[in-house]
Amino acid sequence: MRRLPIYIVIDTSGSMNGEPIASVNVGLQAMVHALRQDPHALDSVHLSLITFDNEVKEIFPLTPLDQVQVPEITCPKSGATNLGAALELTINSIEKNVQRSSADHKGDWRPMLFLMTDGAPSDTACFNAMVTKIRNGQFGKIIACAAGPKAKEEFLKQITDTVVSLDTTDSAAFASFFKWVSASVEQTSGAAASNNTTPLPPPPAEIQVVI
Repeated sequence: MRRLPIYIVIDTSGSMNGEPIASVNVGLQAMVHALRQDPHALDSVHLSLITFDNEVKEIFPLTPLDQVQVPEITCPKSGATNLGAALELTINSIEKNVQRSSADHKGDWRPMLFLMTDGAPSDTACFNAMVTKIRNGQFGKIIACAAGPKAKEEFLKQITDTVVSLDTTDSAAFASFFKWVSASVEQTSGAAASNNTTPLPPPPAEIQVVI
């Protein structure tokens, strides 16, 4: 069975402490629960969760959807936003774990990347080095979310044409975002099963598309 690899990369820097990260935890659990109701997703989706602050952590590697267990994510009180290092870890995981197609074997579907940050990368040199690698066609879709008023959309626009923004970092905004993520994954997994490509579903009112 061909897998649909989904990478979720979440900012856990100090500014996400409190309600924002609590809301992210609720949203992630709801997303996994929603995806498990979809037979196409259950057949094909493999999830990986990566977080970044001072440190970059692979919370779990690519894991079949029915085996995913999302632990509670926590934040430090303060510190850096090492987005570049998180993208580097994501690329390394893809190169190591995603199966490529060959002459006699169909590999995995091209991965989807969902990235969320409420700030700007602290490791700008590393981030700049990753931009070309992220853009080089490894991904089927990249969706970047600028969460809250301090998120710097200009960095996200360097890695994808699909940037959305949340005005706030409260529970309602994050709930809408993760619900949209699960709908996007379901639509993509259904299309993959029938060998079609599909546009993303329209985002809800809480999510603005950045032009």
